[in-house]
Amino acid sequence: MAESLKQAIKKILRPQVDVVGFAPVSRFDDTPEAHYPARVCKDAKTVIVLGIPVPQGMLRSPGYNLYGVHRTYHSAYTKLDHIALSLSNFIEAKGKYLAMPIPSYAPMVFHQFEPWGVMSLKHAAVKAGLGRFGRSGQMYHPKYGSLLRLAAVVTSAPIPGDKLLPDELPCPPNCKACIKVCPAKAFDENGKFNKMTCLAYSVKHAIYPLALNSEEGRKKIERVINTAGHNYWIDCDECVKVCPLNKKEKAKKNTKQYS
Repeated sequence: MAESLKQAIKKILRPQVDVVGFAPVSRFDDTPEAHYPARVCKDAKTVIVLGIPVPQGMLRSPGYNLYGVHRTYHSAYTKLDHIALSLSNFIEAKGKYLAMPIPSYAPMVFHQFEPWGVMSLKHAAVKAGLGRFGRSGQMYHPKYGSLLRLAAVVTSAPIPGDKLLPDELPCPPNCKACIKVCPAKAFDENGKFNKMTCLAYSVKHAIYPLALNSEEGRKKIERVINTAGHNYWIDCDECVKVCPLNKKEKAKKNTKQYS
């Protein structure tokens, strides 16, 4: 029954998404309690992760790259949210199982002013066998690199998990492309990535400065971000552009200038 449900899910998703992975909830034992799958869906047994890539052309546009990033990302998020909702209903229509869609972006919760999703979709993707983390802090898929946008469904249906990828760095040896190009200086001297330094530089929204310019406003940061942030403006994608794992040829020669 579990395997037949897995195949049925893959069949309905095949025309809609480019990748799908399955992870048993037991793989999430190292997840913070507030973001554990069972907090999202009662009797959670499986996390299903969905992904669609944004096009290569978005990174190569001569004059409209940032406009393309902004709209392409949010179009992908909207599509993924619709698919996750439909998949949840499909699973529940089978009878006894519950299912809960995990949003591809907002809403977020804040811990010490640091934004967290309902669940970390990047970590879920790794646990579902879709990729591994690179030096940039992004999740890299063997075919699509870090161009995948993600969503997920948590369900009480017990579905066999997919095989994990080898526990090794996906980046080419000695490649420091993302570290050297980063205008925000989001990497320290040891190459450790600081998410908040990156977000402070790359995510822009016209309403944020107005809403967060006082102590009272900053106390309500979660409400502000979740209300005004659904269409945030992305002002930087340099690490995505230069990464050789995001290029179709993925040739090692692309990393020489950064070694």
